[in-house]
Amino acid sequence: MRFLFTKYLALVIGAILVLITLFFIFFQKKEEIPTPMMKEEIAVETSPKETLIGKSVEGRPIKAYSYGSGKTKLLFVGGMHGGYEWNSVLLAHLFMDYLKDTPSSIPVGLLVEVIPSLNPDGLFMVTGKEGRFDIKDVSTSTKVLEGARFNANKVDLNRNFDCMWQPKSTWRKEAVSAGTKAFSEPEAVALRDYILDQKPRAVIFWHSQANAVYASQCDNGILPVTLNIMNAYATASKYHAVEIFNSYEITGDAGDWLSKIGIPAITVELQTHETIEWERNLAGIKALFLYFSQNNN
Repeated sequence: MRFLFTKYLALVIGAILVLITLFFIFFQKKEEIPTPMMKEEIAVETSPKETLIGKSVEGRPIKAYSYGSGKTKLLFVGGMHGGYEWNSVLLAHLFMDYLKDTPSSIPVGLLVEVIPSLNPDGLFMVTGKEGRFDIKDVSTSTKVLEGARFNANKVDLNRNFDCMWQPKSTWRKEAVSAGTKAFSEPEAVALRDYILDQKPRAVIFWHSQANAVYASQCDNGILPVTLNIMNAYATASKYHAVEIFNSYEITGDAGDWLSKIGIPAITVELQTHETIEWERNLAGIKALFLYFSQNNN
């Protein structure tokens, strides 16, 4: 009897030991394997350089944003005609988001500069917002939209530059104020001074609505590079390429002033006043990036 009890006790103890072993095998916390230390990566700076280049008639800031670190500068300008062409401002902001999110998209040697809103007073008339806005903020009143084309002095800024300037110019064959003299308006002065300081290789203006890319010229004809970038942008974006705007006479145009001082400039007119046409314009932008990366001298 005693032998049986001892044998039974040994079996019980053995079973307990087996259970304890199984517990440690299956339920113990596994040792956490440390993640191998990777070689430290150098952070890429994606925040743009922000520059206050001037203020509007009503004191709103006009800012430029720079992306990349190259010496060849490309300048993109939106919102020349304020809230009347609010979609050009949204396009500029989409472009800025793209540059921030994908800094590697900027070719080596290029520096991209963006002025999203040259006429913030006109934009405020339509959106009621300072800075960035949403489509739902935009007024649907035709009267408000058309009035917001001008700055707070009721001057058409794209008639206030020094190329064949006259005090009265035209828009849709109607007379509009071009200011009291070339560069009488603070917004035009801000753009002029920034360009003269930065000396970009080319300037691209976003406007609407003509579904075309226009060259620029003053009294020296169209610059060869202007034709090249007009065709490159138009071909990639599927906008029409137009060398000369002849729907009605224009004086004091910003792009034409740039041609006068030897800087190539094109005007990209979106197809409507309501669409952003991001993919089309991104294709045009990439075509310019390619052009200037291949002609970076």
